[in-house]
Amino acid sequence: MPQSNVKQWDATTPVSLDGPSDYELKLTDDLGKTLIEYDLFETANESSKRSQVLKKLDEVAKEFVYKVSRLQGMPEEEAKGAGVKIFTFGSYQLGVHGADADIDTLCVFPQHVTRDHFFTIMYDMLNHIPEVSELTAVAEAYVPVIKMHFEGIPIDFVCARLCLPSIPKDLDLSDNQLLIGMDEKCIRSVNGARVTNEILRLVPSVPTFREALRAIKLWAKQRSIYSNIMGFLGGVAWAMLVAKVCQMYPKTCASVIVARFFHIMADWKWPQPVFLKPMEEGSVPTRQWNPDVYPADRAHRMPIITPVFPSMCATHNVTDSTKKIMMNEFLRASQIVDDIMSGVRPWRDLFQPIDFFCMYNHYLQITASSKSHKTQLQWAGLIESKIRQLVLQLELLEPLELAHSFMHGIEKVHYCLSNEEQWYIAHGHSIDGRSFPMDNTLTRKDYVRKMKLTIEQERSMTPLYTTTFYVGLKFKSVKDSPTNNRKLDLVWPKREFLKMAKVWDKFNPDTMGIALRHIKSSTLPSELKGALKQEYIKVSHCMILQMHPYNT
Repeated sequence: MPQSNVKQWDATTPVSLDGPSDYELKLTDDLGKTLIEYDLFETANESSKRSQVLKKLDEVAKEFVYKVSRLQGMPEEEAKGAGVKIFTFGSYQLGVHGADADIDTLCVFPQHVTRDHFFTIMYDMLNHIPEVSELTAVAEAYVPVIKMHFEGIPIDFVCARLCLPSIPKDLDLSDNQLLIGMDEKCIRSVNGARVTNEILRLVPSVPTFREALRAIKLWAKQRSIYSNIMGFLGGVAWAMLVAKVCQMYPKTCASVIVARFFHIMADWKWPQPVFLKPMEEGSVPTRQWNPDVYPADRAHRMPIITPVFPSMCATHNVTDSTKKIMMNEFLRASQIVDDIMSGVRPWRDLFQPIDFFCMYNHYLQITASSKSHKTQLQWAGLIESKIRQLVLQLELLEPLELAHSFMHGIEKVHYCLSNEEQWYIAHGHSIDGRSFPMDNTLTRKDYVRKMKLTIEQERSMTPLYTTTFYVGLKFKSVKDSPTNNRKLDLVWPKREFLKMAKVWDKFNPDTMGIALRHIKSSTLPSELKGALKQEYIKVSHCMILQMHPYNT
């Protein structure tokens, strides 16, 4: 149809301005009912609790800036007026969060407060709040963050220092002039909130966008492809893709958006980038995504570009393997939604979970271990952040077609009675009756009641915390392997991965361990496959490389 008089949503000219049919509206109603079945919506009480927690966090932030201001000799009244502002972003700000979702939160403070203050003084203040648990700081991350649970609600807390003497109460983050004088890490932090707000501004219908995005997020999580850190797409990338389809079909309903989404993504000509609006030119001298200038940007496999200055690629972590996996999932889903839109299948068929541990005959098992729970939170987070690099190295091996990382680490606590048991656990095994899924609501006494121990054993037992990650290994077919080499030599990728982990400045070989094993599907832990068989893996038959203290 002629588009000359049609409103264009920035970079996107609508494909169709047709409204939904009665049948499509019914399918949207069915979709909404299905999403409710998956418990994706929080209750009024849960929503109120989140609001209260954010108010408390705002009070902590005000006290933090006041404290830093006074430490720098600022008069009391001036310190009280220095100002600070809390912004939410991500799924919470988009309005698509679930009951158990974290809250992405940005703390913006004036120029006399620094990131170092945030990761020392703010961290210490949070550490002394009884309602705060699982507190960990990752100051060296690409986007520096303090992670915590505040009254049980998970929060990712980032910060940005503005070159302003004080923070006004009506601060508008959309003003590009605020970026002047910011360092790269602050720009990345503040752009999380700026991107979220701009996405909401750019979609034709926010309610339609939200319902469609909830469906796509559920699908991606069920299919285990919702993880930026593992090389798949994160929340902001999925949101931008859904927003793009909403711009292409601005008048239709959520069921049509979801159906069209999979066809459009399955047919998208990557690495053609996805834009929601033309890239802006800013007055701040900072790098923007530009494949004509930067070779690293040309290497992006599925570029999805953020709609605020400076524009960045939200999907730079995508690897050859993760791209192939996602494209296969788009194709699979497009066939299912065709049946759904034809009335042949229900929506729940789209959301069937992936059976990851039955997909491959070979897996790489990565076990991170520590002697304290607090240390384990940081150590496992570090190991998780390096798995994508391991996948990149595995992709170079001739026999492999792809390496598929599972997006969840499996957390356990084990109670060991000897150094030999610690060594055994650190290499990816469990002890019958003394290995438990991690449950933060249980104490040591609760675990003791589950075990049949003598008094002497109870006194001598030592907890060991593990987080285990899995990478599925798919071999090339004989005809696709030019050298017909079927032998998988993992020595080099393992060695390089261990080297990357060991250079972490907080690594302590006396309390932390890491082990990698190549195992067959038949020897996976029984709980992963839903089997009733007892787990038994003979250590002497495993390929093990280690750098930990549990050797005897």
